[in-house]
Amino acid sequence: MKRIASIAIVMAAPFMANAQGTGERVAEREVFEICSTIFTVGLFMLFILAIIKRYMDYRLKAKIVDKGIPESIASSILQTNPKEDRNMNIKWFALLAGIGAGLAIVNYTQPLGIHSLAIMAFCVSASFLGYYLFTRYTEKE
Repeated sequence: MKRIASIAIVMAAPFMANAQGTGERVAEREVFEICSTIFTVGLFMLFILAIIKRYMDYRLKAKIVDKGIPESIASSILQTNPKEDRNMNIKWFALLAGIGAGLAIVNYTQPLGIHSLAIMAFCVSASFLGYYLFTRYTEKE
């Protein structure tokens, strides 16, 4: 019986220690932390996927060369478009610049809250819009 009482007291201790009023600020901060964690993990996963894609492309090219596929077929498969690589770099630049601008604006609009997530969303979407307009402008030339 003593064990059950001891376990109940130990489990209730955090609730008693946090007996002060739980304001709305705590909930907003938790939402912000959860969303920022999800966003960071998403960016990390995109980075890992990009690395895996490049590695698999390399392996495919090595297998094509090893198998001795005719030159015309190999050249059409192995042909890369440097414009795509350049646009990929511009896309990452736009995305990271939007995140940086969003974080700078959030820093000046303290305290953190749901408006911080809205600011980040608008900045990231504005950076993707800038990238889209850039690609559309460069395709016309």
